[in-house]
Amino acid sequence: MADLKLRVNGVEMQVQAAEDEPLLWVLRNKLGLTGTKYGCGEGQCGACTVLLDGRATRSCLTPAAAAAGAKITTVEGLEQHGMLTPVQQAFLEEGAFQCGYCTSGMVLAATALLAEQAHPSDAQIVEAMNGNVCRCGTYPRILAAIRRATHTPVKKGADYDRG
Repeated sequence: MADLKLRVNGVEMQVQAAEDEPLLWVLRNKLGLTGTKYGCGEGQCGACTVLLDGRATRSCLTPAAAAAGAKITTVEGLEQHGMLTPVQQAFLEEGAFQCGYCTSGMVLAATALLAEQAHPSDAQIVEAMNGNVCRCGTYPRILAAIRRATHTPVKKGADYDRG
């Protein structure tokens, strides 16, 4: 076991974890951040996506020790001052979820995309979202939500971490 310092949603946290313990399990089981979902455990479905220094990262494949010192943002850390981000608001307005299991991973992947490319083409959206699986098949609404979110400016390199 190692004593790890993690910066999650703008808050420095100290946790005891095996160095090879997946970040997903530390977030869910030790920090109570259950918005990050376990899907396949192999990095193929995207349900466990978090932002690591602004980049969409599969937390099921990322050792917690590798995330020490990075800014980790989970879906719980996106809203600021009681306001949803443009991506979260667009997902609501477009009804871009059905069961909701994939939603946090989808929102975080879309957030990372729009921080890099404010007005992506449909092809760029599809490429960036490839690997985030929605078993309910709401892909057309997810694409529409990301398009809608592009109407609200997102600064390049936007940091949704509170600190």
